[in-house]
Amino acid sequence: MTTTEKPGIGRRFFMAGSAGTIAAASLAALGTANAPQAQALNHTATVPDGSVIKSGDSRYADLMTGNNQRFVSHPDYVRLITSTKDAEDAVREAVRTGKKVSVRSGGHCFADFVCNPSIQVILDVSPMNAVYYDKKMGAFAVEPGARLMNVYETLYKNWGVTVPGGICYSVGAGGHIAGGGYGLLSRSHGLVVDHLYAVEVVTVDANRKVRTVTATRDDKGELGDLWWAHTGGGGGNWGIVTKYWFRSPGTQGKNPSGQLVKAPSTVLVSAISLPWDQLDETKFRRLITNFGTWHEKYRQPGTPESHLSSLFNVSSKAHGSLGMFTQIDAAAPDAKGVMERYVAAILDGVAITAEPVEKPNGEIPAMPEFFKTREIPWLQATRLVGTDNPVITNPTSRGAHKSAYLNRKFTDDQIAVLYRQMSRPDFTNPNTMLVLFSFGGQVNAVAPEATANVQRQSAFKFCLQTFWPDAADDDFYLGWERETYEGMFKTTGGVPVPGDQLDGCYINYPDVDVASTDHNRSGVGWQTLYFKGNYPRLQRAKASWDPTNYFTHSLGIELPAGSAS
Repeated sequence: MTTTEKPGIGRRFFMAGSAGTIAAASLAALGTANAPQAQALNHTATVPDGSVIKSGDSRYADLMTGNNQRFVSHPDYVRLITSTKDAEDAVREAVRTGKKVSVRSGGHCFADFVCNPSIQVILDVSPMNAVYYDKKMGAFAVEPGARLMNVYETLYKNWGVTVPGGICYSVGAGGHIAGGGYGLLSRSHGLVVDHLYAVEVVTVDANRKVRTVTATRDDKGELGDLWWAHTGGGGGNWGIVTKYWFRSPGTQGKNPSGQLVKAPSTVLVSAISLPWDQLDETKFRRLITNFGTWHEKYRQPGTPESHLSSLFNVSSKAHGSLGMFTQIDAAAPDAKGVMERYVAAILDGVAITAEPVEKPNGEIPAMPEFFKTREIPWLQATRLVGTDNPVITNPTSRGAHKSAYLNRKFTDDQIAVLYRQMSRPDFTNPNTMLVLFSFGGQVNAVAPEATANVQRQSAFKFCLQTFWPDAADDDFYLGWERETYEGMFKTTGGVPVPGDQLDGCYINYPDVDVASTDHNRSGVGWQTLYFKGNYPRLQRAKASWDPTNYFTHSLGIELPAGSAS
């Protein structure tokens, strides 16, 4: 049976997103499949303090790179960090010997911040992965090596709370939080850093002395700057984070269950698949315009629509289909109505025949089954979306990623570029997509200067990404990526210059191209694209807490002009 009104859920529905982005399986499987379980919770580090891995060690080849095989280092050694004291000792040794260091928590960095030829020592905090309630601080402690799924499982199972963080299960908390952090609950509850209470950082002062500092949301002056810098300034700039603490602003009482975001009990979820063979440029344009129009209309907080988040995977034609995964707290006001109206708005004016979902016995279900929104437990949905992601969790792949915040919908010219590039006959890579993420809502309830994450007016954001296996193909795929991105922003010099429609880039999706005049012809520096007017305060924090510029990388916060390094 077919319809000309709504697309169905395909047998091969699959959404693959970036690290910290998206993946979802067929909605038909939501009620039956057992989602993969996360690793053991609150795992205590068993790595000996000061473990050093050098060339010749069987582990070295795995630890000299991260998830993106484009970026490889050949460090003198990798030091596994197990505690704050261990971190101090490791930094002190590297400073004493004059070694260039980088810091790694989960290995999902999209650029060469951790792994590049200049790095002599990788300080790897992945063994520090505890998540617990700290009675002394009156807040939830999260160590930087904790993977996001373990964070969610621990907080939810023990206290029924969560943070509105990212989707990919294996991202390390360290870098995710420092860059701002967002996910499917952010339109309801803001960014992860909107709930950050304190941070513990191992720093190097002007005399090259190593010390550990704790900065809180309540601090002023230099300590206040250090806390603030970790609310969206990006990782690897001020020192080694050894602990984060979370407590939502305005919460009271001593009961941990009341001090952080209350996770939904159940959520309504919808997944739809749009076959490419039934799309032409007119339908494609309508879909992308509909997505932007809805998000532009509902980008402000305080409406029933603020509780809905959607991930629209605009895959290349070689993938076979586009896909959209949508979630809303089942207890939110008019949740079912909001979901139904949202799906209808996205599909308005797009006539596509449904791709039926086969039942186990081979029967074709009745039409209502195609479009039924499912209500499932929140943690089950979080596991499903976070763990079923074979593209981005492939440890052998190479990738390219570019980001943009949009305050308003795409222009016709931008959509034309996207359609042309995604449907090019010579482009046959199915692992390519522009992932559109719902933004706004409660994210936009916070002032731009309140945190280092400055983009507080956007409607949605995107990550353009492609993955491939062989170094020999780097030029082709990087060329395609650049041609697509720079073509979409041709009128603003090849990058999303902040203005009425655009609002810059996301530092957790770093792209060194925006620092090159070969690709950024706007005359607007990368500093403005990522941080806008917040950059001077980030520089002030740099001067206070890393005055020798010991912690740096290719898009590292720069010392103010005239500062000695």
